[in-house]
Amino acid sequence: MKRAYVRFYAELNDFLMPAKRKQAIAYDFDVSGSVKDMIESLGVPHTEVDLISANSEPVDFAYRVQDGDRIAVYPLFRSLDISSVAHPRPRPLSDVLFVADAHLGRLAAYLRMLGFDTLYRNDYQDEEVARISADEKRILLTRDRGLLKRTIVTRGYCLRATDPSGQLVEVLRHFDLIPSISPFRRCMHCNSLLQKTEKELVSDRLLPQTKRHYHEFFICPHCARIYWKGSHYRRMWRFIESVTASN
Repeated sequence: MKRAYVRFYAELNDFLMPAKRKQAIAYDFDVSGSVKDMIESLGVPHTEVDLISANSEPVDFAYRVQDGDRIAVYPLFRSLDISSVAHPRPRPLSDVLFVADAHLGRLAAYLRMLGFDTLYRNDYQDEEVARISADEKRILLTRDRGLLKRTIVTRGYCLRATDPSGQLVEVLRHFDLIPSISPFRRCMHCNSLLQKTEKELVSDRLLPQTKRHYHEFFICPHCARIYWKGSHYRRMWRFIESVTASN
């Protein structure tokens, strides 16, 4: 029987049993496998990992674990510049695109409200979400660790929070998205970019009081929903302010 030792750092410990957190874990094996397989067998999705070292040398996911190895596994670095170090997964995208699994409808709507391109359907199957993430280079958002362990998925994030507003704060913080917020430019229902429209073109679909008090309107070119800066707009602004203040 061979043995290696692995230690996970920072928030990667969230995925471990309490007794294994913040310490070197003994990993016993007969046949040498990839460090990716070892990491995921211990419960950590590979999409959460930003840097791996074996015996103080950077390695990628394909590295074969050897007897006596001491392996360190790190999450995304936010305050240190490690751009010159080899990373096991693709570098962050310049344009952040998301796909959310079928259980994250409210979070998807919130992200769209803030201007982020987020695909979502409540009938998405795991295979479809994984394929979309891979084909369109979208970050897969989910609470399902098993979904993130699929080899096809190279970009993803496992949400810790259970309530949608907490999940939104978590995503904004993890991906440093506050500077990129551009509210109310996407349809919250279908993700399309909104277009400004003349009041006369949509007046037959408006309530009399809406026509009387509001004069600026936007329409979704895909699902034809109409948006204006009414009381719902002010409520959403208060929500955005509370969320961004927490970051």
